Amino acid sequence: MGVRIRPLTAADKPAVMKILSNTPEFLPMEVVVAEELIDSYLCDPAGSGYNIVVGEVDAAIAGYACYGLAPLTEGTWDLYWIAVERGRQGQGIGSVLMKFVEDWIRQEKGRMLLIETSSKPDYERTRRFYQHIGYEEICRIPEFYAPGDSKVVLMKRLDKG
Repeated sequence: MGVRIRPLTAADKPAVMKILSNTPEFLPMEVVVAEELIDSYLCDPAGSGYNIVVGEVDAAIAGYACYGLAPLTEGTWDLYWIAVERGRQGQGIGSVLMKFVEDWIRQEKGRMLLIETSSKPDYERTRRFYQHIGYEEICRIPEFYAPGDSKVVLMKRLDKG
């Protein structure tokens, strides 16, 4: 299975929204925010502050990633969203997307990539995925999102070794 990574186009939006809506970890209000970022990017890719790519398998959108330079930093980037179609999770698509994002950031002289996620039990698989591909938990803010739901910040240095 080959994964082709390319920039998001307007024609891709329905498939990406379906992936987001079918991801049970994402709350409806989170899907709305993801759509706002997609719309901002589609309206002005260069000026939006976001980079959005899709991963295609057999000419179908199987996943996407949204990332951007953290404002007021020198080479620090944020991963805002990554999602893979539920039926295709565990097939390496997320890893291919992350490798693309990391390589792109390195080309832009990025030093590190930060990821914020939830501490809820249903995000355990997500946190393990990030740790498996080299991300280290560097911070946990108790009850950040809601009572019992802490913010977990993971980081990977991209300018080392």
